[in-house]
Amino acid sequence: MNDRKARKQAEKTLQDLFQQKMSLSMMQERIHRQEKMPEILSITVREVREFLKADRVTIYRCNQEKSGFVVIVSAGTTAKESMLGLQVDERLIPAAEVQEYREGKIKAIADIYRAGLQESQVQLLSASQVVAKVGVPLRVGDSLWGLLMVHQCNGPRKWQPLEMDALEQLATQVAIAIQQLELYQQVQNLNSVLENQVRERTAQLEQALNFEAMLKRITDKVRDSLDETQIWQAAVREVTEVLGIRGCNAALYDQEKGTSIISAAYSKGPMINQERVGRVAALKKFPEIYQQQLLQGQYFQFCSLLPNPDRGRVAMLACPIFDNQGVLGDLWLINHADYVFSELQIRLVQQVANQCAIALRQARLYQAAQTQVEELQKLSRLKDEFVSTVQHELRTPMTNMTMAIKMLTIGLRQAGVLPAPGTEAPEGKPSKVDHYWKIIQDECKREISLINDLLDLQQLENQSQPIASEAIEFQSWLRTLVKPFIDRASSRQQVLEVDLDDQLPPVISDPAILEGVIRELLNNACKYTPPGERILRSARSHQDKIILRVTNYGVVIPANELPRIFDKFYRVPSTDPWKQGGTGLGLALVQKRVGRLGGTIEVESGEGKTCFTIELPIKI
Repeated sequence: MNDRKARKQAEKTLQDLFQQKMSLSMMQERIHRQEKMPEILSITVREVREFLKADRVTIYRCNQEKSGFVVIVSAGTTAKESMLGLQVDERLIPAAEVQEYREGKIKAIADIYRAGLQESQVQLLSASQVVAKVGVPLRVGDSLWGLLMVHQCNGPRKWQPLEMDALEQLATQVAIAIQQLELYQQVQNLNSVLENQVRERTAQLEQALNFEAMLKRITDKVRDSLDETQIWQAAVREVTEVLGIRGCNAALYDQEKGTSIISAAYSKGPMINQERVGRVAALKKFPEIYQQQLLQGQYFQFCSLLPNPDRGRVAMLACPIFDNQGVLGDLWLINHADYVFSELQIRLVQQVANQCAIALRQARLYQAAQTQVEELQKLSRLKDEFVSTVQHELRTPMTNMTMAIKMLTIGLRQAGVLPAPGTEAPEGKPSKVDHYWKIIQDECKREISLINDLLDLQQLENQSQPIASEAIEFQSWLRTLVKPFIDRASSRQQVLEVDLDDQLPPVISDPAILEGVIRELLNNACKYTPPGERILRSARSHQDKIILRVTNYGVVIPANELPRIFDKFYRVPSTDPWKQGGTGLGLALVQKRVGRLGGTIEVESGEGKTCFTIELPIKI
């Protein structure tokens, strides 16, 4: 009989233990499914109260070392005092008891009146209808997060070991759930912070990109013009529109007069633009603005204390326009009184001011260049007028002089003063009259040649000499042109050779200009080649070009003289063995004529020879 009773008692104990484990498992599962702290705590106190058939279950949250408060309560009808929000300190939970909880110990009291508690503690517990209690620590990590408190209010209660074990297991799971939730919330908070930072950074980058695009647009509009008025107007309009402010004006400084003159203004409010444009301010009257700030390259912003008659009370930003040469002027931005210009906006305005400075310098350089061009054009017109006058005033008398010399020559020959043509002077020696008469004739020819060369050069430089293109059978044309120079070279013990391609193509060019080039080069070759040396004239065709070369042997131009041989009136010293002289314009004319025909000319000298190479298009 006793064995049967003991067996039934053991079966019931096992059944209760199994039921307890199942209940704990289900409670733990429900707790871990929750994603919010209030839900975890609410399920915990409710499930524990039902599981232990207790009168009240609370969770106490630790704040500091010796204080805290009740965050949630689950109570039955027996517990009339809810205790929710109750502030708890060491009067209710002594420091020694808190230390035990911190060490992970469970504190169980079957009857507060027989547990040897302090009288004040008993009174406080009694006032809350607590007769028996169990305190289980909720440890999150290494710290005491709070306490799970179970109260019996209707009388003493002997807490069973199985109940204590269940509470300890459950408290551990609740602490784990709290820790996981707090970690999750920390991660969420961190993600939120990071997302906010990313959004803020993205917004900043977008704003910076927008400002960069705005700056490019403003820069393009400011730099597109070379007119100062248009530059100012574009700057104040674009700054106002881009920043969304009330208005902007720009002023130009006159450092010599010590004044600031408003050159342009733009507004979207009640300000009257035209009344402000042209207004003059003396820089010395406002030293705190100009001498101490703007003329030092410093920007500043401020809010007016007294209302302006035109603008009222406004916030203003003043930014100087300057470069490495000094301050040129300033920009004034205007907005409502409570506005503060941001650092990004200030940087944008400073960059706009820099672009304005560059644009203004360019405009002024352009105006200076235009003035110089006008002066040069004026000088060119005066030169043309002078050359035209020279053509009339010099050619006419020189023509008359030539005619007079011819007539006088005839008269002197008839009088026997000059020998007849083809006869020698008596005794084979020319008389002084004959000598001086030859000088007059030669110098007259030289002056006429100089006048003609000057006029030809002036026409080539002005490109006023017309091009008369026609087909030239180059091989036969060139041989005919060279023939007189062959005879001239022979009379001076020189050898002039002509080397031409057998199949030179026809050339479409101006024969008169081309003849002037070849004649001058051959004339120079005959003039500067010593007796006994040779002159080589060659012509080759290559693709769409004719390559002409004139090489004279026995003469070398010094390397330091080569860069100057195409200069006007320049003669290579000590290279004229025949002492013929010249105008000094021959090679300058050659270079201009070759350029007029669309070609190029180069010269090389060394190893006992000098070679001029000309490349001309076959068709111009």
